[in-house]
Amino acid sequence: MKVSDFSFELPEHLIAQEPLSERSASRLLHVRRKTADLVDRQFADLPTLLGAGDLVVFNNTRVIPARLFARKTSGGRVEVMIERLTGPRTARVQLRANRKPAPGTELLIGEGVILRLIDRDEAFWTIEIDAGPDWPALLDDAGHMPLPPYIQRDDTEADKDRYQTVYGQVPGAVAAPTAGLHFDKSVLAALDDRGVQRGWCTLHVGAGTFQPVRVDDVKDHEMHPEWLHVSAELVDQIKQTKSAGKRVIAVGTTAVRSLETAASEGKLTAYTGDSRLFIYPGYKFKVVDALITNFHLPGSTLMMLVSALAGRDQIMAAYAHAIEQEYRFFSYGDSMLIE
Repeated sequence: MKVSDFSFELPEHLIAQEPLSERSASRLLHVRRKTADLVDRQFADLPTLLGAGDLVVFNNTRVIPARLFARKTSGGRVEVMIERLTGPRTARVQLRANRKPAPGTELLIGEGVILRLIDRDEAFWTIEIDAGPDWPALLDDAGHMPLPPYIQRDDTEADKDRYQTVYGQVPGAVAAPTAGLHFDKSVLAALDDRGVQRGWCTLHVGAGTFQPVRVDDVKDHEMHPEWLHVSAELVDQIKQTKSAGKRVIAVGTTAVRSLETAASEGKLTAYTGDSRLFIYPGYKFKVVDALITNFHLPGSTLMMLVSALAGRDQIMAAYAHAIEQEYRFFSYGDSMLIE
């Protein structure tokens, strides 16, 4: 199975650069695996497609302002993109600079903040705050929202709200769980009115989610680790839902990976820790029955995950349909419901 099997040509104008004025105004492509149907809908229709007793599982991570702009003592500019905060004053980061820095290099932010590079592990650096406030205060003061590289503009004040789900509570992600960006109070209320249950997991999305797959054979790819938490309470909710003959619907690929990681030993149990679970066609899902998701990058691990759930041929047909119908793609784009 080749990475090229999951590639497609996407017209650049379909990459959404801005969010819509209303979250739930986005479109929803309804994909049914059993019947191979593709139905064009609006995201506000979602509650009518779910039934009483179904369980919708959300990722309640919250995006931190993880992009920092610094300078070397020599004057060169360096962009710092946090992957994970590892302590009050340490972090794992990616750097963008004209010249490759060395361990021990000092990076300056403003007049009083000094960051020091400790060591490098492939694409990531360990960095430490040598002088200045701890990470929460520093990011609050100097951090920028970490918009993905395909959004070709600087972040704005509006992105602090819109590149964030309305229900995010646990800070730590450096990329948004974008399937959740479509939910607003009206959609959540409509789900409640239909008797749809809500469940919560946490997966802190890392910047590595945007790294390209650099191998030809899918099986040779290694996932970057991401921290997640699946509680005993959620496990009980899922078991009760399944026992009642109802469905578990994941909001986003991050919720899928959280739930399937918690069941990776064959039995669904509470789980807290890192996951490198790689889901591609041939994977047997243990928990998830349906998925709400956005449209993903060509050749990405996320394309492979949705192809595992719906079937590669059906996903490629769905993407071709979405392009023909000019759906909006990626983080601020439209959505899919895959059953």
